Amino acid sequence: MNFQQLRIIHETVRRNYNLTDTANALFTSQSGVSKHIKDLEDELGVELFVRKGKRLLGLTDPGKELARIVERILLDARNIKRLAQQFSDQEQGYLTIATTHTQAQYALPPVVTQFKKAFPQVHLVLHQSSPGEIVSMLLDGVADIGIATEALESVSELASFPYYSWHHAIIVPHGHPLEAVHPLTINAIAEYPIITYHQGFTGRAGIDEAFAREGIIPDIAMSALDADVIKTYVELELGIGIVASMAFNPARDVRLNLLDSSHLFQKNITNISVRRGHYLRGYAYRFIELCLPALTEADIRSSVRPAEAELGPA
Repeated sequence: MNFQQLRIIHETVRRNYNLTDTANALFTSQSGVSKHIKDLEDELGVELFVRKGKRLLGLTDPGKELARIVERILLDARNIKRLAQQFSDQEQGYLTIATTHTQAQYALPPVVTQFKKAFPQVHLVLHQSSPGEIVSMLLDGVADIGIATEALESVSELASFPYYSWHHAIIVPHGHPLEAVHPLTINAIAEYPIITYHQGFTGRAGIDEAFAREGIIPDIAMSALDADVIKTYVELELGIGIVASMAFNPARDVRLNLLDSSHLFQKNITNISVRRGHYLRGYAYRFIELCLPALTEADIRSSVRPAEAELGPA
């Protein structure tokens, strides 16, 4: 048994049992992948994959158990490298944050500014992705920290910490009839075309639920990934906008008006998440602490790496 065989098992599962894709990802040949799998099965004395001819369809029961063990082994192998980097150079390296456009644009700038002042030699990578992509990046070890409103908290492999709460808000061009409606209601909003977020982004589910509670099907005229695009088309008077309240800046959005509408929509919680068992460099803890000053490194360690919490700060 060797690491190459374990990598092939892991990558084959990730690539949905496509041996060509697995071989390309590992820079080897398809025949080499097949041979490594067969050699490992012969050594263990069990079949790891369900087959139909030469095609792999899935994992057998022993294969499922092995896949979980392999994932832990490869994760710890990556952790060994990170541990060495931590003690050889504590203030240099990379920190990868996977987050949505909304968080990167409106919530994180003050944190990033403080972090870069404290760690000028750390290369900070901000991946702007969908919530589902953020989960995948965390689980695959591509990202160190994930920040989003959707998806993160429900994944058991992730340790999640509430970052901040926020509400959606209605934005309209100056002079719009809704400015005279007090209090604002879902029925009043539903009289106009709506421009808001795509499904699965920035609390869109909460927006849909607010209309569903009133038995109303809204006229969603347009949807976009980020608030800047939404605001652009509201300014063009193509509809009213529903955006995250922190996306409105009165100094910049001078052609728009933010209406008091927090009572209409549920509270949203943005979470900061890390992969359980993923070794974090010392500056990664500092980044999280800048976001959540009340959360200590010991708190994070006890959630992320319970067995190692007694080792103390890195």
